[in-house]
Amino acid sequence: MKWTPGTLRSKTVWAEGLFTLHVDAPEVLPFTPGQFLQLGLDIAGEEVKRPYSVASPHSEILDFYIVEVEDGKLTPSLNRLQPGDSLKITEKAAGSFTLDHSPPGNQLWLIATGTGLAPYIAMLRTEEPWDRYQQIVVVHGVRYQADLSYVDEMHRYARERTGRFCYVPIVSREDGPESLRGRITHRLEDGSLEERAGVEFNSDCCILMCGNPDMLTDLEAQLLERGIKKHRRKEPGQIVVERYW
Repeated sequence: MKWTPGTLRSKTVWAEGLFTLHVDAPEVLPFTPGQFLQLGLDIAGEEVKRPYSVASPHSEILDFYIVEVEDGKLTPSLNRLQPGDSLKITEKAAGSFTLDHSPPGNQLWLIATGTGLAPYIAMLRTEEPWDRYQQIVVVHGVRYQADLSYVDEMHRYARERTGRFCYVPIVSREDGPESLRGRITHRLEDGSLEERAGVEFNSDCCILMCGNPDMLTDLEAQLLERGIKKHRRKEPGQIVVERYW
């Protein structure tokens, strides 16, 4: 693993403990949206590092969408960084949660909980998903309204890609003017998720799922009951999964 220097350019705070770091990282090699890099800090004489999906395409400034973990070894220190502070970033990205490892189809579903939204932000900021799929649906599940991030960007895609993009926020612990209430799996079960999206899960779609492993397991089981299965190189399907822990 080879480290390169990074410098914090700025930080976007979405809610308490939920933030995006905008990092100058000119030595990071080109990567594919959906891949991850390691971030590292020297803390009390120990090198602490963790992998994070990049929430932007490759450029000299890279975005990392992070939630502070209570009693975590790294995220509290990342949250305390100020513009001009240094951190380490791996030179080369890794991971196969990318569109070039995903099946073709008419619809692209990008389903996330929490900071699992990060790889989709990177993808949507390129032309690849728009060129490959006719309709794109982003489903973002969080606990509270304040945890919904990148909302203005989602609304901009809906305006600019009229009829081709739908944003479905789902909040489990409170009501909101735009969001569905509950969990993603509940809203699939009662039909409100597909009703809001205006499209249905079927064999002609690509479904990317990223975030909480319990949600991923339960949602995959629900879709399997409808004949929608995991995509594999030797056994094509519709579902591509990235587990965050």
